[in-house]
Amino acid sequence: MGKRESLSQIKLSESQREKLKEEMAAFYLDVRGEELGMIEQIQLLELFEERMAPIVYNRALDDAKRWFGQAMENVESDYYGLYKHED
Repeated sequence: MGKRESLSQIKLSESQREKLKEEMAAFYLDVRGEELGMIEQIQLLELFEERMAPIVYNRALDDAKRWFGQAMENVESDYYGLYKHED
């Protein structure tokens, strides 16, 4: 089995990056009435990727673990529900 790749930094696809930059620019224009330049878009996106994405990723892992634990509890109770009662 090969070595696992580190997930310490979240990488977005180019299309995801472009969509997020467009959404940030639209947000700034709508909410703040300011134009957000290309450099500012890139800087904000890099900030979010570096600081926010790992927090969101870790939260998703915690949610998945919690869901999996509940699913395993259901499997165990379903398993014992299959037992036949002995007279």
